[in-house]
Amino acid sequence: MKNLFTKSRVLYLITDRTICSLSLAEMTTKAINAGIRTIQLREKNMTKKELYKEALSIRKFTLKHRATFIINDYVDIALAVNADGVHLGQEDMPIREARKLLGENKIIGISTHSMKQAVDAQRAGADYIGFGPIFKTTTKNAGKPKGTKSLIEVKKHIKIPVVAIGGITIDNVSEVFKSGADAVAVATGILSGDIKKNTQGFYQQIKAVRIGLKV
Repeated sequence: MKNLFTKSRVLYLITDRTICSLSLAEMTTKAINAGIRTIQLREKNMTKKELYKEALSIRKFTLKHRATFIINDYVDIALAVNADGVHLGQEDMPIREARKLLGENKIIGISTHSMKQAVDAQRAGADYIGFGPIFKTTTKNAGKPKGTKSLIEVKKHIKIPVVAIGGITIDNVSEVFKSGADAVAVATGILSGDIKKNTQGFYQQIKAVRIGLKV
């Protein structure tokens, strides 16, 4: 499955229980019911056994609704629950080794924070890159914000999809897409408050800018 960033998949949720008091099952159910069709399970404060159990449950729901399910960091858990793919960090398993285990049909994305990392990821066979943080964020310590100018430069050199991440809100998402992002990954902007209302707000802004760009 490599139907990455179609119209319904340009906004994807990164789970984070530190933002939202809901359980992971409730969180993802609300997000999918609101229209989100890509879920990345990223929980840094869970054991792998706990994460595996949660992933199994979420996988059933994503399959039912034909939503893409990505596991953060752990190739073994992605394999065990038959997720659609994995999202790697710079310190995780190398892309080429992950590909050997996952096969050609699974999605492999990787977080990048510089032009070099982005280019290296493309050469190594990533299906997409996450680039950021674009703006200031408190959900992940990924260094100084890169800004949309850096996103524009990365897009000039990268042929695979670029997912913008970091501090993206309803108020700035238009600027991010105008700068060339293929999709945006969001945690706080979706999970803080009313998930359905937040999701609708994002899609309204995204639809408006993409129509303006004739995408």
